[in-house]
Amino acid sequence: MYYPPVPTVDPLALGPVGILSLFGVLGLVVELLRPKGKNGTIMLISLVGLAASAIALISDFGAGTVRSFGQMELHDHLGSISELILLVVATITVLISEPYLKEKKIAFGEFYPLLLWSTAGAMIMSTSSNLLMIFLGLEVLSISLYVLCGISRSEEKSEESAAKYFLLGAFSSGFLLYGIALIFGATGHFDLLSVTSVWANGSASSHNLLLGGFGLIVVGLCFKTGMIPFHQWTPDVYQGAPTNVTAFMSAAAKVAAFAAFWRLISAFAPSLQYWLAPLSAIAVLTILGGNLLALVQTDVKRILAYSSISHAGYILVDLLAHAKDPSINYVSMEFYLLSYALMTVGAFAVLSLLAARGKEVTKLSDLNGLWKRNPIAAVALVAFMMSLVGLPPFAGFFGKVLIFSDAVKAGLVPLAAVLAVGSVISAAYYLAIAKAAFVDEPNESPVQRPATLGPQTAFVLCMIGVIAISVFISPIQSFFQR
Repeated sequence: MYYPPVPTVDPLALGPVGILSLFGVLGLVVELLRPKGKNGTIMLISLVGLAASAIALISDFGAGTVRSFGQMELHDHLGSISELILLVVATITVLISEPYLKEKKIAFGEFYPLLLWSTAGAMIMSTSSNLLMIFLGLEVLSISLYVLCGISRSEEKSEESAAKYFLLGAFSSGFLLYGIALIFGATGHFDLLSVTSVWANGSASSHNLLLGGFGLIVVGLCFKTGMIPFHQWTPDVYQGAPTNVTAFMSAAAKVAAFAAFWRLISAFAPSLQYWLAPLSAIAVLTILGGNLLALVQTDVKRILAYSSISHAGYILVDLLAHAKDPSINYVSMEFYLLSYALMTVGAFAVLSLLAARGKEVTKLSDLNGLWKRNPIAAVALVAFMMSLVGLPPFAGFFGKVLIFSDAVKAGLVPLAAVLAVGSVISAAYYLAIAKAAFVDEPNESPVQRPATLGPQTAFVLCMIGVIAISVFISPIQSFFQR
């Protein structure tokens, strides 16, 4: 009788994900037992879980590339860096959440387990080249986010954002699954490693299946990263969701999706001639469209939503540079994702301070006079805006320089020029936010909300990060390169 071989299992490879998932379960059990509205213990459990996951990740950081669990789990440096960024984003989100949730009167304890599980899903998505595992991670990430977007049950905007995100997310998942089915039909495998050999030795029909599957998966990933023309959900969901959820979603979804996107692009590099032009067009539309649409917005969350769209275009340029020149590695992309995560989550952390009397306060005019109410928050917000523009000495400047250099090296000079033009356009709306915080006087006396330790710590750490990254750029690049 034939017995199939027992798959190789490396428990350390899934250690960070497993720890995070278990602490999520523990937090949910505690939520059932503790008094309603008192989430201090659950918050502490979440922070301990994130710290334990980070320790497990760092302790196995130098293990090299390891495949386990029947080749479904890929433990490599790209995945490890992505996981580390995701843990940083989740930790900052936990720090800003409790005061904000109490102010909004939505201090539901299940928020923290859902956040941990969403992070675990993003980590699974980042650490596999198996299409089914990528899909599994994507759904764990997304389903938790659907619930978190609608957690403010009494607000129509929150319910609307959850419904839109769920419906369009389910639609995009259909594209992704159909693409996976086509690739499996062409290769007989779910692992992206099989694509290169089939493309080199396969027939014209298998090439057609592979290209069809690639196109459908790209549609699904473009939706998750908010690229034009798959961006329609982004401004409404960012505006309607609670600000702490928007902060997490804006960074975590991009980190996970672009890690998967990198593996997809790498696998399909031999067929570059067929899809370079369409993806280049998407990058141009995303960069210019996101920046131009942001100019006419008056709500800060919508401005940052369109900003996130344009930044997705910047990162796509780096992916295309890698496809054109495989010697360009993922260092620039991961550096930019780390920078983007700190400056975006930090900006939303400042916005979370404006929530008062159970309502969101996110109009551009609501920032007027922030300098007088909270000088540290105003300084931090300006630092984040300058970094998002790409001005030195902040991290955003070096991130854009790295992507620009990669594009030029790969011969994608027109895309590099579009990146530069997009950055110039973005200065208008980022400086408008800085001007509101530092120059404009409020039209009426704003509600003064006492500063709390968690959010203050979060945006101060993010501000230090966007400056420190630029100071220690060489050691960070070496660390990412290792």
